Formats: sequence, structure tokens, C-alpha cells
Amino acid sequence: MNTLTISPSPHVHSGDSVKKNMYGVVIALLPALAASLYYFGLGALIVTLAAVLSCVFFEWAIQKFLLKTEASILDGSAALTGLLLAFNMPTNLPIWIIIIGSLVAIGIGKMSFGGLGNNIFNPALVGRVFLLISFPVQMTLWPEPGKNMTAYLDATTGATPLSVMKEGLANGETVSALMDKIPSITELFYGNMGGSAGEVAAVALIIGLIYMLIRKIITWHIPVTVIGTIAVFTGILHLVNPELYAGPLFHLLTGGVMLGAIFMATDYVTSPMSNKGMVIFGIGIGIITVVIRVFGAYPEGVSFAIIIMNGFVPLIDKYIKPKRFGEVAKTTKA
Repeated sequence: MNTLTISPSPHVHSGDSVKKNMYGVVIALLPALAASLYYFGLGALIVTLAAVLSCVFFEWAIQKFLLKTEASILDGSAALTGLLLAFNMPTNLPIWIIIIGSLVAIGIGKMSFGGLGNNIFNPALVGRVFLLISFPVQMTLWPEPGKNMTAYLDATTGATPLSVMKEGLANGETVSALMDKIPSITELFYGNMGGSAGEVAAVALIIGLIYMLIRKIITWHIPVTVIGTIAVFTGILHLVNPELYAGPLFHLLTGGVMLGAIFMATDYVTSPMSNKGMVIFGIGIGIITVVIRVFGAYPEGVSFAIIIMNGFVPLIDKYIKPKRFGEVAKTTKA
């Protein structure tokens, strides 16, 4: 007698795979990579190659020599982690620091939890936050776009718009006066400002978002909720005191808001499974980001906000569950 074994539902196959989706995100990041190369030249290329190659190497080495498991470097996840890590670093960062960041991202952020699908926190952000705490000077020296394009370690550096705003307000200057010291909103949109390799060009990141939405690699819930929450929160503060709090467009187009909302917060493993959970997750990221930027010591808060909310994902998934298929809604008697 032949036995038919049926696995648990769902039984519908979408045709997607880990490899397909990972490389889909990589493709979506190509416009931002092109913008980074355009603004920062050789430094962006060196940092990107160093991060991607070292992440792939460390995943292969850990699986082969420590975990004794089959290598999974071809699924694209290690390369994507390296690319996102590079996008969260200055383009004049020494290679040895990049390698340390890659080891932390892959070894601690990913493989220590059991590899892809098991990590709690976004591996690239784990590497980035570790470097920011360990090497604060090197991680806050920002090359100026369009200058010394063939330079790497000797690139001309300057302050980011967020740093200018934070320091200026601390010194008693007004928002309107400080806005004259930073690039215009149009320049911020196109990326003509100092910052990490992949966070400067909002237009390039939005192109990547549109591509992923069309390909159904991600849904709109997290990006729109994060961006919307930051816009509403900073908009209210700006209305209360426009000379003390910068407006929504400034906050949305500077720092890592677009990169974080579109590519970091939407990570499959470290974000909620349900649509309602994604909205709660996105609201939390938006609120924490603004609180750190406006009231905290750091000028930027996106990385910390995402990692903090990553820690709440198991709770969100536990208490925000979709209705079971076939479940009958409870009714009360009149």
C-alpha cells in the first residue's frame, strides 16, 4: 500500500526562493550603488568590494570550519549583507575596519544564531553599530561628494546635514539659519551631501523601492509606515516650534531614513510576518528614530531604532497573528 504524506499548509507555491529574492534586493540597490560611485568615486568602490568579499568569505569559513555545514554563500544573503554594510559606512574607511565589521555582521549578527532565517537582528546593522561604538572617529569622518574622486583614505571630509543641524541647535542657532548652511532640499533629494555610501541619494533608493514593490519582493507596509511616522512626528514638532525643529523633508532626505526604511527594516528574517505587525514595527522605528535625532545625543537614530524594534519582533509575531483559516469569529448574544 502506498502512503501519501501531506505536509502542513500552506500548499501554494509562489515560485519565489531565497536566492531569487536576495538577488532581487541586490538589483534594487544598484541605482544607489551607482549614485555612490558617482558622488564618492574610488572610495565607494573599495569599501563596497571589501565589505562584500569579506562577508562572503567569513560566511564560507564559519560554515566550513566551525559549523561543519554546507556552504550557502551562493544564495546571495552574505553578498547582500556586505553591500548593506558598505552602504552604512563612510567611503574613506580603512579596509581593516571594514573586515572587522564584516566579521561581526556575519559571525555575531548572523551565524551565531544559526545562519540565515535564525538571526534576531539585522546582521549589517549589527556590524555598523559595532563599528560606530568601537571606532567613532573613523565612522564619523564623511567624505564630501564630488571632491577628490580618485582619493580614498585622503578624501576631503566634512559634516553631514544632520551633524550641522544637531551642533547648530546645541549652540543656540535657529533652524532657518542652519538651513542656509546645508544643501537645498533638491540637492538632498539627489544626494549631493556628505554621508554613508548608500544613504545619500533618496531618488536612487526610491527607484529601488518601486522595483521591489513591482516584483513583490517586499510590501509597502514597513517603508510607508516608517516614512509616514517620521514625517508626521517631525511635522508636528516643526509646527510647534519651526525655529527649533527641522521640517519633515529635511529629516526624510538626510541620514539613513530612506535606506533604513526601504532596505534594512524590510529584511524578511528580522521583521514581522503579518501586515498589522509590520505597521506596528514601522511606527516603532519611526518614533524611536525621531526621539534619538531630536532629543538624543546622536544626530542619527535609524540604525538603533531598527535594531531595537528587531528585538520586539518575536513579541509582535506572538500577539499580532492573522486569523486561522476556517476560524469562525466569536459572536456575543444580544
